[in-house]
Amino acid sequence: MSDEKNVDENALSQRDLKNPKDREALKRAGDDFLKAHKKEAQVETEDKDSDKLNETLGPDPAMLEAENVELKDRIIRIVADMENLRRRTARDVADAKAYSIANFACDMLSVSDNLARALDAIPEGARENDPGLKALAEGVEMTERAMMATMQRHGVKKIEPQGQKFDPNFHQAMFEVTDPGVPANTVNQVIQAGYIIGERVLRPAMVGVAKGGPKTKVQSEEPVSEPPKTDED
Repeated sequence: MSDEKNVDENALSQRDLKNPKDREALKRAGDDFLKAHKKEAQVETEDKDSDKLNETLGPDPAMLEAENVELKDRIIRIVADMENLRRRTARDVADAKAYSIANFACDMLSVSDNLARALDAIPEGARENDPGLKALAEGVEMTERAMMATMQRHGVKKIEPQGQKFDPNFHQAMFEVTDPGVPANTVNQVIQAGYIIGERVLRPAMVGVAKGGPKTKVQSEEPVSEPPKTDED
């Protein structure tokens, strides 16, 4: 291509300007040259204008809309996760405050039971005949009352099932007693007291349940309550 251009330039340089034909050929060659360069300049200008237009308009609106939807979805998910985390943390903190001493309180129940057994072991009337035994028994009673008062301040409550309808969520039936004088399925004897802390059962009450009496009426209008959580949950 360069060789042909050199040949054309050499041919043009050898033409005689005094010859009309040569002048006409030179004129046509000049016009062709100007047209070619004009087209190249026009194409270059259009490319620059197109680049400037793209820079002015920015990215594709459809692409921006898709990115916006994706970002909104991610933000919603993050907010939902943070809210769930906040609720779980608040629940865990509340449970830790309410049930942090559950294991300790459960162990102390055996101490309270032993104090009660010690008092029950004293023969009837022995206190009045022995001042020393009377003072000892009173000391044990004061110790038991102080222990139970301390546990109550920390949310531990005693279950009082005597005369109530048997509830397997709070009571543990040890035997049945035939007693026509009370409705069936009623607690008529407590073998061992039960305790709860918050909504959890530390220890169910060991009871005897009556049978043979009239059946208790079940009120269907009352909503069925959910069983309380046990200390093992």
